[in-house]
Amino acid sequence: MKVKHGLGYQNYEDMMANHIFYIDKTNFIREWWEYADKVTLITRPRRFGKTLNLSTIECFLSNKYEGRSDLFEGRLIWEDENLRKLQGTYPVISLSFAGVKSGYDESEADGNALDNVGAMKTAVKQILSDVYAKFRDIMKSELFDENDRAYFSSVNDHMTDKTAQIAIRRLCGYLKRVYGKNVIVPLDEYDTPMQEAWVYGYWNHAVAFFRSFFVTTFKDNDSIERGLITGITRISYGSQSETLESIFSELNHLEVVTTLSDKYSTSFGFTEKEVFQVLDELNLSEHKAGVRKWYDGFIFGDCADIYNPWSIIEFISKKGEYAPYWANTSSNSLVSTLIQTSNADAKKTVEDLMKGKSFTTPIDEQIVFNQLEGNTNAIWSLLLASGYLKVTGREPLRAEGKGKPRCTLALTNMEVALIFEDMVRGWFEMDVESSAYNEFVRAMLLDDVDYMNEFMNSIALNSFSSFDTAKNASGNDHPERFYHGFVLGLMVGLQDQFEITSNRESGFGRYDIVLKPYDKEKNNAYIIEFKVFKASKEKALEDTVANALMQIEEKQYETSLIANGFAPGQIRKYGFAFQGKTCLIGK
Repeated sequence: MKVKHGLGYQNYEDMMANHIFYIDKTNFIREWWEYADKVTLITRPRRFGKTLNLSTIECFLSNKYEGRSDLFEGRLIWEDENLRKLQGTYPVISLSFAGVKSGYDESEADGNALDNVGAMKTAVKQILSDVYAKFRDIMKSELFDENDRAYFSSVNDHMTDKTAQIAIRRLCGYLKRVYGKNVIVPLDEYDTPMQEAWVYGYWNHAVAFFRSFFVTTFKDNDSIERGLITGITRISYGSQSETLESIFSELNHLEVVTTLSDKYSTSFGFTEKEVFQVLDELNLSEHKAGVRKWYDGFIFGDCADIYNPWSIIEFISKKGEYAPYWANTSSNSLVSTLIQTSNADAKKTVEDLMKGKSFTTPIDEQIVFNQLEGNTNAIWSLLLASGYLKVTGREPLRAEGKGKPRCTLALTNMEVALIFEDMVRGWFEMDVESSAYNEFVRAMLLDDVDYMNEFMNSIALNSFSSFDTAKNASGNDHPERFYHGFVLGLMVGLQDQFEITSNRESGFGRYDIVLKPYDKEKNNAYIIEFKVFKASKEKALEDTVANALMQIEEKQYETSLIANGFAPGQIRKYGFAFQGKTCLIGK
């Protein structure tokens, strides 16, 4: 039977029925079963087979698939005679929160937290209602009375929060009565609604709802045999001081497996041996070096050279055509928000990463969302968990065990570098036609301050509100950092003509942005300083612009440019002043 290299399949049974290309990961079932952890949380980047692995477990263990040995004959799992006996013997309740998105309407100036949390709860209740519908026939059993049937019927799209929070525990109890066995509960993309909640401003509401759901489902549940939870990020279940922010604060028996853990290191993603074997089988062996350069680089625990399955399948289906296939396969709104509201040092690090550099930083894989504001390290932890960064070196913890592990990080591979560059540019474009940005850059190069002002005020009026720059702000300089990041993003398209630096020392201070042309004969150099209007010190935005330009002169920011051979007449200086959604640019 000819194997098809189809994309988008996440159901194991469908893949087998349609003879879809599949690299055997069924040994994951054996690993997971033999570790015997009551509840396991596994974090991996998007498109690394989390959903497919959960589907494989359901097909193997669920009594819905009793007698379906045809799905596993010839697979690694079938080599173990003891495990064969488990096939089709357990009730399984499969859940996914992939579709639990915010109700935020981008056409509105401000997201409404209550509307959003209502939409989130409605989405969860619809999922639970659909799960109950799959098992409705069990209520025909004489094991249940009218009270059981009444509760079962109450689990619908309009159920109360309390009913939703205990729904899976109650269903586990019903299934145990029918089948005489505890229940397996896989949950995919557990963190999608939590990320949405933080981005759109209803985190506290979401925590209260989901903490109760997780505790009743995975802890206070005498009818659960095993729980397996997957997601991209590890949301803290940590210390007592974090209890209010943590959805896992009471799940002290949770086994957490992250990208830095050795467990299941080859179960998600393709190993290089697996990839190269496929290339040989498809007469694509000459592409091994190119495939390694483009798609290798992911490291899970003690296993290096892990490849993103999505990109590899795309590559072989396109018969050896290189492209950043991983792009646009899911939302990155959480990391996007953190980057936009980060300080200048973080943006400088982003610049360095895009130039192929690495950096060393403490990494805390335990993310307490209430601490994300102003926490630069959280950005790198999220980028690492999301697959954009890889660990190229690790420093061991000190003997006393204090502090966090320090890791050296770099962009994962060529594909990620291209995606990252496009994504960073997209973070600052705010859905404006690229031609308008070209006009802004052209106006700056031509010293057309009138058009620059017209452009910036139009963007600020129509777009800045959708990012709600003050919502998750911390620190008095937050608005200035936001505008700094936005304008820096406008300059990305000039990288071929200018060396673009920000927040570097020159003279007696640190400038905001400097553009140094590679061709001194063709282009001038530029110094840009940002100031946010302060009513206590300034009467109008004109005063703010004057203060920005004065700071350029007093701090002698042109020193480094002059040292590089630029004459004062070749250096253009701009002051950007902002007050809310009003901007004034002067020189």
